[in-house]
Amino acid sequence: MSGGDLLHVVTNDDISKGRRAFGRALIWGSGALMLLVGLAQWAQLEGISSFGFPNWRPTLYAYCLWATCLCWGQVLINGEQGKRTLFVLPAALFVISLTVFPLLFGMVIAFSNWNLSNPDGRQFNGLDNVRQMLADPFYWNAMGNMVWYCAAILVEYAIAFALALALNAEIRARKFFRVAFLLPLMLSPVAVSWMIGKSMLVIQPAGPIIRLMRTLGWENPSFYSSPWMAKLTIMMMDAWTYIPFMMIMILAGLQSIPKELNEAAKVDGANPWRAFWEVTFPLMLPVSITAILIRIIFKLKLADIVIAVTSGGPGGATDTVTSFIFREYRDRSNVGYGTLLAMVYLVIIIIAMTALMKLAERYARPRT
Repeated sequence: MSGGDLLHVVTNDDISKGRRAFGRALIWGSGALMLLVGLAQWAQLEGISSFGFPNWRPTLYAYCLWATCLCWGQVLINGEQGKRTLFVLPAALFVISLTVFPLLFGMVIAFSNWNLSNPDGRQFNGLDNVRQMLADPFYWNAMGNMVWYCAAILVEYAIAFALALALNAEIRARKFFRVAFLLPLMLSPVAVSWMIGKSMLVIQPAGPIIRLMRTLGWENPSFYSSPWMAKLTIMMMDAWTYIPFMMIMILAGLQSIPKELNEAAKVDGANPWRAFWEVTFPLMLPVSITAILIRIIFKLKLADIVIAVTSGGPGGATDTVTSFIFREYRDRSNVGYGTLLAMVYLVIIIIAMTALMKLAERYARPRT
């Protein structure tokens, strides 16, 4: 072995028992201190004890102290291996502080009666919010609407695939059309809501599309009075915004397919339709599934267009779960119940997306 290779050899450290014991004591002692500070603050907030702190800042300082002692203790206990851990451990602790702690605090709020208009503040109410959710027809109506909104993604995918095929062909002004079709994606959904939903589709004052419909013979055009028409209008506005996203992903996949494959299909006598179904579409399955899954994630967060245009109306026909939860916070100031709805929705999303990814795993592998 050459001298230069010795730089990459890691030897086991000769760590004494006293050093290891000090490292463990440092970690467990700082952890116990953080736990005691947190319990004292919680007891003071719940009225169990008069001893506490005016805010959660001491608990934050105790967590920072524990995180520092944990990193130091890893080096004391494991030596060189502990130094390797330091490349990952601080980032993991930072993620915990930004995700796990707020999630735990949200779970506490979810099982509390906390209305901002109530002068008594937050009060623990057990499973009352769960019972209210199970008996809430508007929440489950919003959940059912999400099924329709997500089902519309299949139509969006078909349109996006057709546009990608057209833009991948040798047509004139191809670069111009690619930029033109991407313009809706560059706009904010709120801007789309006001530009189309509030300016062009309203009855009073009559927007340009309303006037066109009356000219064509529709005497009383209304895009928001009928539940199904309002829901379809929301779907079209959301599709107009995000179809370019799917289109650009599919177009990138089409451009990665070797042209020799389609030429070989033509030589074998396959017409364009058969070449598409037997060559292009199977090769595009990984990209297509990825685009659909990402689009489902975007769709599950749909709220801005609904809030800006219909506020969930008429009668909750266009409501999404996110827009319904938003109104629980804004209109009813019901923080506890709204947090429970958000937590339940998060669990449903995690389960649904995990199942979809498991189902799509067998098709998402590249085919050669």
